Amino acid sequence: MLIAWLTRHWVSLALGMGVLLLMLLPIPIYRLQWNSFLILVYLQTPIYMLHQVEEHTGDRFRRFVNQRIYSGVDALTPLTVLVVNIPGVWGVTLLSLYLAVFVAAGWGLIGLYLIAVNAVVHIVWSIVFRRYNPGLWTAILLFLPLSVLTFLRSAGAAATWIHHLVGLGAALAIHAELVLHTRARAMRLRALQH
Repeated sequence: MLIAWLTRHWVSLALGMGVLLLMLLPIPIYRLQWNSFLILVYLQTPIYMLHQVEEHTGDRFRRFVNQRIYSGVDALTPLTVLVVNIPGVWGVTLLSLYLAVFVAAGWGLIGLYLIAVNAVVHIVWSIVFRRYNPGLWTAILLFLPLSVLTFLRSAGAAATWIHHLVGLGAALAIHAELVLHTRARAMRLRALQH
């Protein structure tokens, strides 16, 4: 019951929570005296949520993937979208923030690479398909500047090559898992049709 409700309403939650998290930003800046790198890491979650609103309102992204990439096969399901976006995005960016604050600032790069890889995917799709894809504008206008700023500030946060490698690896693994999952589902559905 909760999963069905979340599947229908998570994008509205993303909008509300994204705006709320942006409104809370003065607290870590002023009271916690976070440095600029940690502020950029904090911004990864609400910025990603705003991106999700453009991407998933009206089930746009799922329909785009199923129509453009899988030729009408229902490869990407609403449940998969929910799992990818709540634990796979919100959970990962939140974990990245916690690790950056309580373990080592360089772990904030996990969220950075998740955002950067996603931006690259949207831009590449726009070139390949020669058209808009859901999430493209926020990928360009929000993800790219946030990625560049976070990357530039990471040197001052004592980020090591291990932080970069783990961040990039986690982002690539999440995106690859989604591709493999949807491709396998598309193959199963096509096999059933024949």
